[in-house]
Parts: sequence; structure tokens; C-alpha cells
Amino acid sequence: MTDVAKAQALVVGSSPINCVVISRVVERFGIRVSSVAPRQATERLTREEPAIVILDLQPSDGDCAELFEQLRAMRSRTSRSLPAVLLLSTTNTVPGTVEAGPVVDMVVARPVTIDRLQPAIEALRARNGDYSAPRA
Repeated sequence: MTDVAKAQALVVGSSPINCVVISRVVERFGIRVSSVAPRQATERLTREEPAIVILDLQPSDGDCAELFEQLRAMRSRTSRSLPAVLLLSTTNTVPGTVEAGPVVDMVVARPVTIDRLQPAIEALRARNGDYSAPRA
């Protein structure tokens, strides 16, 4: 998986192939992306502090509890609720109704395409600011 220092977006997923595909789509927006497996996500979040986290996993997975707790803690420390969290889902899921609760800002239906992901990223940029500039 990709290892980029201070990535602006972090893709968390069990499938390395899916992570690469999602990363390539996000990179088209000029956002630096890093990807990681769920078991290494908490360490990477601490080290990189990305502005956006894209979850390609099921919130009910056992590996996710610690990840969601860390995301909650990180978001409570900032006034803009960063990192922004996108959940990729194969079902019609509404943010706040999944096990992740208020941690998920937006749900994007699979399959992931630039036409589906672009409006989500643009909406988060409008809400929390432009992610094209590195965070301090």
C-alpha cells in the first residue's frame, strides 16, 4: 500500500486493489493520498493526520471499532470536524445510521467512479475548506 508522508487523504480498505483504484480517483483532484489496511489505520491516522478519510470497509467489521473511536477523538479536537469521513457502501446507507454513527460525513455508493466521488469531495471541501493545501 502507498506510504506518503503527510497525505491529505487516507484510504482505509482490506483490498489493496480497491485502495489503489480509489487512490487514483482521489489523486485526480490534486489531493495527496495514502492507503492502508484497517489494522494499520490507527497508527497512520496519528502519524499523518489527513483531512479526509475514505473507508472502503463495513463499519460492523471487528477491526473498525478502534478506528472509529480514534476518528471520533480526532474530530472532537477540531472545530471543523476533521478528518472528514467518507464511507463507500454497496447498500443505501445514511450517515448516522451505521455503526460508525456521527463519524461518517457522507456515504458514496459503489462502484466508485469519478462521477460519484467528485461531488462528495467537493461538498466536503465546501463545508470544511479546500484540502488541496497541506494542513499545518
